[in-house]
Parts: sequence; C-alpha cells; structure tokens
Amino acid sequence: MSKVSVRRVSEEEIYRLRQAGKLASIGVRPRLIDLFAGAGGMTAGFTEYCGQVFNPVWANDWNGYAVDTYNANFRGSDGHTHAVAGDIVSLLEDADIEVPAADVVIGGPPCQGYSLLNRNRDGDVRRHLWKPFLEVVRRSGAHVFVMENVPQLLGSPEHGDILAEAKSMGFATVSKHLCAADYGVPQTRWRTFVVGSDFCDPTEFFPPLRTNSTPAGSRRMFNGDHTANLEDATPWLTVKDAISDLPKPTTTELLDVAPPLNLHFSRNPTEVSRRRYSAVPPGGNRFDLQANAPEITPACWVRKTSGGTDLFGRLWWDRPSSTIRTEFYKPEKGRYLHPDQDRPITHREAARIMSFPDEFVFRGSKTEIAKQIGNAVPPLLAARVADSVLALLLSQR
Repeated sequence: MSKVSVRRVSEEEIYRLRQAGKLASIGVRPRLIDLFAGAGGMTAGFTEYCGQVFNPVWANDWNGYAVDTYNANFRGSDGHTHAVAGDIVSLLEDADIEVPAADVVIGGPPCQGYSLLNRNRDGDVRRHLWKPFLEVVRRSGAHVFVMENVPQLLGSPEHGDILAEAKSMGFATVSKHLCAADYGVPQTRWRTFVVGSDFCDPTEFFPPLRTNSTPAGSRRMFNGDHTANLEDATPWLTVKDAISDLPKPTTTELLDVAPPLNLHFSRNPTEVSRRRYSAVPPGGNRFDLQANAPEITPACWVRKTSGGTDLFGRLWWDRPSSTIRTEFYKPEKGRYLHPDQDRPITHREAARIMSFPDEFVFRGSKTEIAKQIGNAVPPLLAARVADSVLALLLSQR
C-alpha cells in the first residue's frame, strides 16, 4: 500500500476530546491485541484512559499471574476475557491457536536482553522476541503496531532489524524516546516506542505533544530528543501529588479491604535495616548512610566509591520518582525509600507512581504483584500513545 501524508484529525484533538469525555462520539472501536502484556498497563492506557474506544480482542503473557490480572480488568466488547498464558512462540506454532483479526497490535517484547542491567546480553534470545510480535501483526491483519522497549533498543542492531522487517511488510515506522513524566506520570521513566503504519506516514501523528513540561533546572536524559509541549502543558507531577494522601502503613500483608489500602503494606525490616533507613536524610542515598552510620554500611558500598547514587536513596516530595522497577520494595536496589518515613515505598505507592488507578485489580502474591507493577508501561503514558494511534487510524477514513 502506498504511503500518503494526511492529517484530518490531530492527536491533540483526540486528547482534547478524551479530556472532555467525548471520544465515544467518534463512533469507531478499533480491535486491539496486546502482546507481552503483563498486567495490562498498555491496554489500560488504550481503554480505561482512552474513553473505552479500543476493543481488546486478544492478549498474551507467559506469566499466569499477570494474565489473571489482565483478565480481572479487561473484557472485549463481547463481554469475554481474551488474555491467554503461554510462550508466544509456542502459541504461534499451535495449530489450534487462531490469532484474531485486529486493527492495532501493541506490546513490549521482554527488554532484559537490551537493558544495561543485563551484563550478558550477547546471544540473549529475548532480544529476538520482536519476531513473533511482527508475526502476530501479519496474521491479525493489523494496520498499526506499537512496540515499546527500553531506551537501549534505539540504535541497536535489533532496532535496525525490526525496521527492516517492518518495511518488508509494508510498514512505515517512527521511533522515539518518551519520558513518562512528560505525559502525566509522576516518574522520570524513559522508554522507546516504535510505531508502524501500513497506510500512511506515522510521523504525521507521533510522538504526541507533551502534556507536562520539564521544570526549569531539571536534567533530561535524552537532551537531543525533544518533543513540543501542549500550549497549556502543566509542570511534571511529583511524588507528593501521587502518594501524600496515603496514611502510614500498618500491616506487612496484602489486605482484603477496599483500595487503596489493600496494597498499602510495608516490609518487616530487621533492626539494622531500620537504623539504615533512619540514617538517610531527605533526598539522601547510600553515601549519606556511609557518612552517618559507617558501622552499618554494607562493605560492598564502602568499596564502591562512585556511581550508584540512587541506591538506598529517598524519593523527593517535590520531584517525580526515579524509575520504578520490579523490586521497588528493596531500597538497596534503587531510590525507593519513602520521602520522610523510614521505610521503602508500598505496593500501592508504587502503583500510583506508575499511574495505575486505585481500582485496578492485581492478582498474585506480593512478589508477583511487584513484578507486574515494575514491568508495566505507565497507563497515562500509554494513553497519549493511544491518542496518536487513534488519530492515525482515523486518517485512514
């Protein structure tokens, strides 16, 4: 199909309609497939936060707990759940599995193969899971795809392979770094998005304009990859905006109570851990721990004299959070200490920092829920991507 450059409705107009609760007037229900879906952060952005315009018809993740979470939150227009658990390669080899027709395929092939946290990346099979992703695009007949991954994807050999394969399938593509804080998420989480279309140039619609502007003096990781702001863009949201209304947690277990307190539990730290927490001042980190309590500072940190400035760090009330990962309940893994309480953040606090609504249902153990939260695409970021995709699809009409 030949590419044309058209712009009948902009992603900003879609955003304005969505904010006004008028997206239903568009009268379309694009069919949506979410691969490597996890808890469904991307689907939440395309559905719950995008006026229920997109219709989820199929989803997949290898983790059964994540699939249970997905199915607890999302149903298609037929009233049924559609997420299936299993390895996507095996599913595509199963003659009994039929990939349904779809308009859009979204998802994030597991990113550890690209991540700087993985020091043995060469030969990692997870680097190639974009292949079954594009195979689902092919089988479903989708006209648009959105692939999400870590920033290290951009410029990698695999990125070139993805673009080449998409081109051979008739898709024009655009790839961009996006920061979640620019789109209403109280977290400076950077991700790469690759958007493909087989009927027009996606650069006409993507990336979306930023709803939130970088405060003066804030450092941007990818300084050369700027996206314009909406005229009425507001400053980045902060940790205070997200969690300051929550009381101090009183339990260490999941609770069978109404949200938000059902996920608002803390750990049961040792006395040494408590002393370490209290030795870190507001905004401090492991270096402050070493200065204030060297006798209880881990020896490995004493030997590591540079880097790791987020380890054992406190979040700031007046800034977005740093990136929430799957072990946010372990302050030795990052800047996960509460701004002024001597404890790591709770699962509810992490979920809010990711922009999950309190009503979102999570299934599984505490550890499994933490994985689902940390691995997710922040729904509010996904919603702005959905604005671009919907504008793109409408241009086809």
